[in-house]
Amino acid sequence: MPGITPCLWFDGRAEEAAEFYTSVFPDSRILSVSRAPADNPSTRAGEVLIASFTISGQRFTGLNGGPQFPFTEAVSFEIDCADQAEVDRYWDALVAGGGEHGQCGWLKDRFGVSWQVVPRQMGDYLGGPDPAGCARAMQAMLGMTKLDIEGLRRAYEEAAD
Repeated sequence: MPGITPCLWFDGRAEEAAEFYTSVFPDSRILSVSRAPADNPSTRAGEVLIASFTISGQRFTGLNGGPQFPFTEAVSFEIDCADQAEVDRYWDALVAGGGEHGQCGWLKDRFGVSWQVVPRQMGDYLGGPDPAGCARAMQAMLGMTKLDIEGLRRAYEEAAD
């Protein structure tokens, strides 16, 4: 089966993004940086055209394609977090330097890329055997920006009034 490599379209910041992402996630590194051999519509000769890198072992390509296609929430990357400390670490790192807090565990980093920072336990509270508990956890989640595992647990387990 062929590999699939997401290509992220940046407006001149592909190398900066690659450096940032590889500093945030374990098992990440820059594989190569290619410079434009000649002037083209998005870069001048000698400027970074493509940065290839891995994030947690997944290969990515960062392309300096220009301002025509900004990122939207239509595509996001979900981070599976083992515990609240991991949620906090990724959330804080990704919003640092100009990122934006979103609702329900979503954020945009300083480059405009959308991320979902999700604790593994969320499935227990939104998909557990107690439908009323799931509904309470969903309502709690809708009021959160960064997800709070303890808050989700309390909402799921609280007795219905």
